[in-house]
Amino acid sequence: MLHGINPAISPELLYILARMGHGDELVLVDANYPAASTAQTCTVPDVVTYPGMSSAEVADLITELMPLDNFHTYGALRMEVDEQPNEVNAVHQDVFAVLTPRLPEGATLGSIERQAFYAKAKTCFAVVQCSEMRAFGCFILRKGVIF
Repeated sequence: MLHGINPAISPELLYILARMGHGDELVLVDANYPAASTAQTCTVPDVVTYPGMSSAEVADLITELMPLDNFHTYGALRMEVDEQPNEVNAVHQDVFAVLTPRLPEGATLGSIERQAFYAKAKTCFAVVQCSEMRAFGCFILRKGVIF
C-alpha cells in the first residue's frame, strides 16, 4: 500500500503510468474490444485488465494520477459510433464527465472513427481493458505534463 495512491490501481497499471512520457497514449477499451491482439503491437505487449469495472471507473483511476495533454489537438479521444460520428452515447457521456474536470487549460476531448481507432490503438503505449458492456466504450488518453 502507498499513501495517496488509490488501492484499486494495480501494480501493472501504476508501472505503466510511471513509464509513460508526455504524448504517450493509453488505450482504454471495453469488454468486446480485441485487446490482446492490439496490445501485441504496443510498447507494453500485455493487456492490463480491470474486471468488473466500467470505462468511467477505470478512466477515473487513470486520470487521478495521469495528467491529460493540452499541447496536442486532443487530450482524449472517444471511439465514434458507426455512421453516427456526432452521437455522444451514454458511455461517452460518463467517461467525458470524469475527464472534463481533469482537463488542463487548452486541452480538448475529441473523437475518432472506429476503424481509425483500431489502427491508432496499435501504436499506443499500452492497452487497459475493463468490463464495460456498452457499445463504443473505448477511449485513447494522451499523457500530458505536470508543471
